[in-house]
Amino acid sequence: MKKLLVAILFLGVFISCEETSKKRSLEGSVGNTNNLKMVIDKELWQGRVGDTMRTILAATVDGLPRDEPLFTLDQVTPDKFTGFVSKSRIFLSTKLGEPSHFSIEEDVTARRQTAVMISGEDEDAIIEVFKTNKDKIIAAFKARELENTQGRIRSSLKKTDSLKATFGISMRFPTIYQYTKQEKNFFWMRKDLKRSGNMNITVYEVPLNVIDKDTFSVARIVRMRDSISGANIDLNQGRFVTEPSFSPQLFETEIDGRFAWEMKGTWEVRDGRLMVGPFINYAIRDEKNNRYVVVEGFVFSPSLDQRDTMFELEAILRSTRFLDK
Repeated sequence: MKKLLVAILFLGVFISCEETSKKRSLEGSVGNTNNLKMVIDKELWQGRVGDTMRTILAATVDGLPRDEPLFTLDQVTPDKFTGFVSKSRIFLSTKLGEPSHFSIEEDVTARRQTAVMISGEDEDAIIEVFKTNKDKIIAAFKARELENTQGRIRSSLKKTDSLKATFGISMRFPTIYQYTKQEKNFFWMRKDLKRSGNMNITVYEVPLNVIDKDTFSVARIVRMRDSISGANIDLNQGRFVTEPSFSPQLFETEIDGRFAWEMKGTWEVRDGRLMVGPFINYAIRDEKNNRYVVVEGFVFSPSLDQRDTMFELEAILRSTRFLDK
């Protein structure tokens, strides 16, 4: 019996080492941000299965001033999913005529890769599996893309000593961002885009009771950001405010293990020249210091698509870490 246990243990270690070695030998994954390979037969893609997947995976991104898809979908048949194409960082594989199955797998044909595998005996079964797991699928792909974006950012990081000294936090953003304003309770960093426009990050703090009241509403955070950002975002004419026609969307999330409100919406310049764009705002609850640390990203690039620039800002903001743990 003892020899059998030793043999089983040795076999387990051998298989584990073999799998580790195999993964290390894989090439790195590739792909543009939020570009999702759909590995599926043409007939399925052009029918009900494809329609269902497109409706969910190419749905409009929240908080952008014009319609842009959650993922850019690129269909390829299974026989063509080879070589360079198979190194895609995120892909979804669909098989017809097999038992219903769903799994999320890592490093299948490349390192730092996330794959979703779906199968079903018929189209109805595939659609059911997909719909049942759609939230997990989107979360898995988004997590991979955020990790990839943050990894790219880490290759050239801006020094944040002043940010640490003022707010007691760190944040990872590229050296191309420049400090536009550094004051006692308001930092503003900006990156100019090559073609036109800019990407912006702001950081400030407010007491807990500014947001935490007996009853909570989106309007409370809107008033907060319009007051503080409006007073500190310098413009030749007009005032930087939340666009009032559409209420921003509010979600609960977590950053560095702390509760945070996530708000996505559109900003505009009131009483000035026509300027508008998307923003994403995190109010991170810091009970130890009786405050919310507010980190925000916003973009002005009217001639360019903004999904991926906002995704980069989200990756930066989510890198926020508190130093007094």
